[in-house]
Amino acid sequence: MNTPGLAGQVAVVAGATRGIGLAVAYQLAGSGVSLVINGRDPDAVDAAVAEIRGSGGYAVGVRGSAGEESVAQQLVDTALGEFGALDIAVNCAGIAEPAGSTVLTITTDEFRAQLDAHLMSAFHLTRAAGRVFADQGSGSIVLTGSAASLGMFGGSGYPAAKGGVNALALAVAADLGPSGVRVNVITPGARSRLSTGEDYERHIHGLYERGILDEFTRDAALNPAPPDYVAPLYVFLASPAAAHINGQIFSAAGGFIGKFEPHQPGFVAYRDHADSAPYTLTELVGLLT
Repeated sequence: MNTPGLAGQVAVVAGATRGIGLAVAYQLAGSGVSLVINGRDPDAVDAAVAEIRGSGGYAVGVRGSAGEESVAQQLVDTALGEFGALDIAVNCAGIAEPAGSTVLTITTDEFRAQLDAHLMSAFHLTRAAGRVFADQGSGSIVLTGSAASLGMFGGSGYPAAKGGVNALALAVAADLGPSGVRVNVITPGARSRLSTGEDYERHIHGLYERGILDEFTRDAALNPAPPDYVAPLYVFLASPAAAHINGQIFSAAGGFIGKFEPHQPGFVAYRDHADSAPYTLTELVGLLT
């Protein structure tokens, strides 16, 4: 795949050593983008960099968790130092919630680890790259959300963090859009270490048996397509071809692409507080039951 308009640009990709992040990095490199590769596993970082260089691309590595402010800043500083520019920031960093976790069983430390891995990595990278992008008047940020933020996959820390990613992206897109900074989110469905294994399969079957997932969603969750199917949407949103797209949340899984509509409250009732009393409990029962 070679996306027009990307050749010569520079990108940082957090969580780029496995799964979706690695697929995104490969496709960006294939479009002529110079890359800063990031991941927690030093050997995996080195392997991804070597693979891209071996294929004729340009890449350097930064080890560590993007959930740490210093690591996220190092990604941006490395791009500027090694390549003299920064045009794209992609966050695919994340970890799985403990197997079988619920709000009743997850520890405070485990919950905080979810926020650090997903939401704080998005925040640190968005802020560090956003400063550069706002100064230069251009730049694209693509963050990774999850359908779990809708509550349909159980858990607590993971969906809460992913919901935070959505809110962060929408707020930053509105705030920095006039400065030429675009921020979008993809909620991907793809085969990765987070969506495979016995614990994951037991979790999905359990959600189905409890009536949380329907049969179609259960089957799709148990047989996700490879990450190569969602990577093109990341690359498109990062590219100049998507210059008109900002503050959007997309869904991508296999051959499916969807776009979430803006959250708006549906009408229930209205009366002017200037000349009306607050609703009574009896009135609310009549309106909401």
